[in-house]
Amino acid sequence: MDKYIMSFDAGTTSERAIIFNKNSEIVSVAQKEISQIYPNPGWVEHSPMEIWSAQIGVAVEAMAKAGITADEIEAIGITNQRETTIVWDRNTGLPIYNAIVWQCRRTTEFCDKLEQMKPVIEDDSDLYESKDGTQTMSQWIKRKTGLIIDPYFSATKLKWILDNVECAREKAEKGELLFGTVETWLIWKLTKGKKHVTDYSNASRTMLFNINTLSWDEDICKLFDIPMCMLPTPVSNSEIYGESSPEYLGGSIKICGAAGDQQAALFGQKCFHKGDMKNTYGTGCFLLMNTGDKPTFSKNGLVTTVGWGREGKLTYALEGSVFMGGAIIQWLRDELHMINNAVETEEIAKKVNDTNGCYIVPAFTGLGAPYWKPEAKGIICGLTRGVSRDHIVRAALDAIVYQVNDIVTAMEQDAGCKVSNLKVDGGASNNNYLCRTQADISDTVVIRPSCVETTALGAAYLAGLAVGFWKDEEEIESTSKGFTEFKPSMEQDIRHSRIEGWKKAVDML
Repeated sequence: MDKYIMSFDAGTTSERAIIFNKNSEIVSVAQKEISQIYPNPGWVEHSPMEIWSAQIGVAVEAMAKAGITADEIEAIGITNQRETTIVWDRNTGLPIYNAIVWQCRRTTEFCDKLEQMKPVIEDDSDLYESKDGTQTMSQWIKRKTGLIIDPYFSATKLKWILDNVECAREKAEKGELLFGTVETWLIWKLTKGKKHVTDYSNASRTMLFNINTLSWDEDICKLFDIPMCMLPTPVSNSEIYGESSPEYLGGSIKICGAAGDQQAALFGQKCFHKGDMKNTYGTGCFLLMNTGDKPTFSKNGLVTTVGWGREGKLTYALEGSVFMGGAIIQWLRDELHMINNAVETEEIAKKVNDTNGCYIVPAFTGLGAPYWKPEAKGIICGLTRGVSRDHIVRAALDAIVYQVNDIVTAMEQDAGCKVSNLKVDGGASNNNYLCRTQADISDTVVIRPSCVETTALGAAYLAGLAVGFWKDEEEIESTSKGFTEFKPSMEQDIRHSRIEGWKKAVDML
């Protein structure tokens, strides 16, 4: 009887289940979009119950499509939209508020105030100190968590729920409420409340987790007034967490791999060695570089994160986050009605030679790395009478490229060397125009694997390694199936001119 690994891919816009065989090939896939809730400008929410029901639904569908039973699935790996914050009642299992999504900017004002505060306890490290010898709050938090102060991360979202949902703080202090990011929520539901855990990679995105000690930081929890009894147990990214209740999938299946979507993609791209890097084009864009077994702290607007932990060893990464990647294409489709689907953007963009001087800076939910401007709003500039729909569609694709290039540049500055290649994945990486333009603007070779579902594949690898489905990373590397390369060909003066135009557009924010 053949055996398989199933990945739960709990994304920002949809829930998916993908089943892989031992050759890392997709056997079956099912997907369902989830509702996007916008209560106020800059606020983004999801329904936790919809996330759960949709994820179970697509898992059952994927199994049925391939005629696979629970007995044939060796393990479940989970990958998820990170930072998204869910709080639920320990006894009823019901959320007390909608999931606050990573894109949500409702805590911007609090973050601004936090920036002006002094650290709770001075860190004795001199790695991040001001010229006068004192640490700022930003430096103190970055030294502990690797992150900057921004509404993007989970801590301020959790604080907002406790401060604004009736009786929430009182119940939390009594131990009646639980917190988790999406993988924690799914594992808790799958095991019917038996396991309340979070993997190291997701924990490292909360701004509550000390990446040096691999534990929740008591001082930071006090700063945000968050009862530590709410927090899940941190675990490695590849170990058996528990088993799914038989009623959901027709039998018990081991749950033994979990990673935030970007760390999962880093693993799925086989970036196992220090210096390897990848970019995922999803709702946002996320560029990560493997920095080895010690955290590297950026001086150029990037954050430090846990890549993965496995067999007692830890891998860290540098990361730059673009908040609006593929989401700008959804905006063209759903709000502006300029396109019918994302696929057609490639042909539309090739109808014109350039954007006719038009630039789009899609800061719809603020501007991420390396700028970190949570208050920024999106703009279209350089408009003239000659700018057509085709130019705007091309400018939207180019906006994704320019934002990624900003992070590539920051990575090069932190690493002190030129990036030789960039591995890419995610839905938008199927767009040849996008990949070719990325190679030109970033002046580097862009490598696209034959299977761009590397996020789900990374979760599958982590789960499979935990149960011996794959022996080790060397065996995983042997399953590579080929790739497409895009080499830079743009003249340097044109490249510099277009990047300069982009920088001027960003300066207008």
